[in-house]
Amino acid sequence: MKEVLIRPFSKKVEGEMRAPRDKSLSHRGAMIGALSQGVTVVDGFSFCADCLSTLFGLELWGVEITKEEEKERIIVKSKGLGKLKESENVIDTGNSGTTMRLLAGIATGIDGFTVFTGDSSLRQRPMKRVMEPLRLTGAEVGGRKDNSFPPFFVRGKNRVKAFFYRLPLPSAQVKSALIFAALRGEGMSFIEEPLPSRDHTENLLRYLGVKIEKKNNIVEIEPPSFIPASYLSLPGDLSSASFLIALVTLLPQSRILIKDVGLNPTRTGFLTCLREMGGNFKIIGEREECGERRGDIEVEYSSLRGIKIGEDLIPLLIDEIPVIAVLAAKAEGVTIISGAEELRVKETDRLKAIAQGLRELGATVEERKDGLLIQGPCAFQGGRVKSYGDHRIAMSLVIAGIVGEKDLIVEDVDCVKISYPNFFSDLEKIGYGEWEMRER
Repeated sequence: MKEVLIRPFSKKVEGEMRAPRDKSLSHRGAMIGALSQGVTVVDGFSFCADCLSTLFGLELWGVEITKEEEKERIIVKSKGLGKLKESENVIDTGNSGTTMRLLAGIATGIDGFTVFTGDSSLRQRPMKRVMEPLRLTGAEVGGRKDNSFPPFFVRGKNRVKAFFYRLPLPSAQVKSALIFAALRGEGMSFIEEPLPSRDHTENLLRYLGVKIEKKNNIVEIEPPSFIPASYLSLPGDLSSASFLIALVTLLPQSRILIKDVGLNPTRTGFLTCLREMGGNFKIIGEREECGERRGDIEVEYSSLRGIKIGEDLIPLLIDEIPVIAVLAAKAEGVTIISGAEELRVKETDRLKAIAQGLRELGATVEERKDGLLIQGPCAFQGGRVKSYGDHRIAMSLVIAGIVGEKDLIVEDVDCVKISYPNFFSDLEKIGYGEWEMRER
């Protein structure tokens, strides 16, 4: 297990860099390539641990995947819909809940038996909310602890029942799992969501010609006879870039340009929030490619103020709340975050973990059932804090340490490879190298 020593930094960071690769899009690009007939090139693929788990699962189903890490792309060769074969082994999805949930949706349309497991953390994360609706397809689905936790199995069929499902809570993962299941449906399927959630799955499939429409809050899926192979160019990840954006925002005289960032409206809640806090940034060269909005983001130092973040915005920034909490602790006034109870069942209880970490740095943070109340501004002190093996908690606390007053040790930082394996090298690219990695 590794820990990192972070030394405070009083100089500016600056430069120009390409955005980190997008984990959410990489998962979906690989999966859609596996469901396409022929050879699909996925350009801009993230080779983080979670996405490698997805490739592992697809290969067990007979999909041929060539990994070209230096070029940040994969080449996927598949026979397409209805042609994936039963896996002879258990699919171990590591720490990736996205892999587990989305592949479970695909498994309903595979004639055979699939067993999913994960690491010790993932086996404690509830899966009932995806297992239960997948039974609407006619597939057998069952798991541990009253069919609620991994390991679990899916016994699928080549064709599944059409269905209508109303999501009780907004969830892009559950929605995407159901969309993948619906691709093998005997007719039209319908998914109703209470609030918009990220729609990468719909965008990529629609780009490839699949008939997916959204009317009001209902996603309509018409099963295709096949999906054509294609070239998919994926933009960079705003969620990962948010850590660099936060650092620049908090360090005086700093300025960076992050190129080719994904700007999907269901993912830009962080920018909406930052602008309301007084953040100084602008978007350059916004465009659409392969069904997804993208552009460059220029960011510079800003003085921030506290704001209220309600449940309507939460689905659009759910991954960024830990680093938003760091920004809030440095802002003038009170920030209130509500409607974020879902964070309690992520890799760790993220509300508890970031609240505890920031309090240990001297911040005034009140943990609430569904959110946080943060009183700023705070001069972060040093010491030792825990990441609890959660990549977003680890990176958020690293940012806090860089803009702090004293040396900070962040425990268990190996986890950053789950989503952003180049995190520390990217910090060096923009001018911060005052960190020391060591074994604990």
